[in-house]
Amino acid sequence: MKQLYIKQKVVSFKDKFTIKDEQENDAYHVEGSFMKIPKTFSILNTVGAEVALITKKVISFLPKFYVEVNGQEVLTINKEFSFFKARYSIDAAGIEVHGNWWDMNFEVFQYGEAVGKVNKEWFTWGDSYKVQVLNEEMETIIIALVIAIDCVKADQASSPSATT
Repeated sequence: MKQLYIKQKVVSFKDKFTIKDEQENDAYHVEGSFMKIPKTFSILNTVGAEVALITKKVISFLPKFYVEVNGQEVLTINKEFSFFKARYSIDAAGIEVHGNWWDMNFEVFQYGEAVGKVNKEWFTWGDSYKVQVLNEEMETIIIALVIAIDCVKADQASSPSATT
């Protein structure tokens, strides 16, 4: 089992942050597009090669985010229409998320087998997540999923109609 830690900076105009391993070494770098349409987040390995890309669909009735890993779309996060509380769905072949993913406490399954676990770290400055990778082949997808969900949450928080 491998553990990774995602800690975002509270004030960041360029949306850049680093994902660390258990020994506090850099494992990935995340770079967000600043003032760019469509809004994207690139996940880069330690040599600077892009391993995943998260893109917010520009023209859509309800927000939609696409996640690509190694150039192939692996999942989509869609906001569902509701009158009271915001609801989202995750569409991915063979990938399911169980638990409270909105509060960042969930498990990731591939074809029914647990491949990762995510927990929000409390009492930290900024958003911090502990990611346990149970299947290292799924590491990039799990990291991309965590960043994508965090993007959805940030988009919801900045929305003028945060209750729909």
